[in-house]
Amino acid sequence: MTSGKSENDRSLRELIDGADERGLAAAGLACLDRCLPLLAADRGDVLRPVWAAVARADGGAWGEAVAKARVELDAEGGGDAAEAVRGMLASAPGEWTPEALRAWVGTCSGTALALHGRYDAAGADEGLVERCRAGDADGAGPLLAGELRRQRAVLESAAHGPTGLRRARELSVEGGRVLRAVVSRRARTTA
Repeated sequence: MTSGKSENDRSLRELIDGADERGLAAAGLACLDRCLPLLAADRGDVLRPVWAAVARADGGAWGEAVAKARVELDAEGGGDAAEAVRGMLASAPGEWTPEALRAWVGTCSGTALALHGRYDAAGADEGLVERCRAGDADGAGPLLAGELRRQRAVLESAAHGPTGLRRARELSVEGGRVLRAVVSRRARTTA
């Protein structure tokens, strides 16, 4: 690294800027996967072919799997959180290029952090989300801070190839469970 910073000192933005195609695809897909319970709580298997394409670093299979997931998850309703998740999937690039994937990951990262911040007890404003992405997590609630940690861990794990992708997928499953539980708890208390 030319900056002299350790991995732990690098901001989320810097990690995204330094990731390769596989790392970028994994990072964006992991954000989408963790937020999927806001759109379709029982459809986590829909993204499995997309994960498989990432593991193989197969751009052709990636485009096909993303297109298929869009069709399978195309449903109305669910409110603005579900619409944000739909937007993450809709904006997934069909082409496997660093530029397209990096732009998508930037959007997915911000959306996932904002959605997690929304469900924190104190909430999170847009400024806090951007500060977190730049490396300043002061004021982040536990749900937002957890999502920030997961995003960093996915980018760091994905740099280790297919083996690291297994860890990235585990983090996504764990994060999806956490978000599902928080949303469910909030729904019970407001009902």
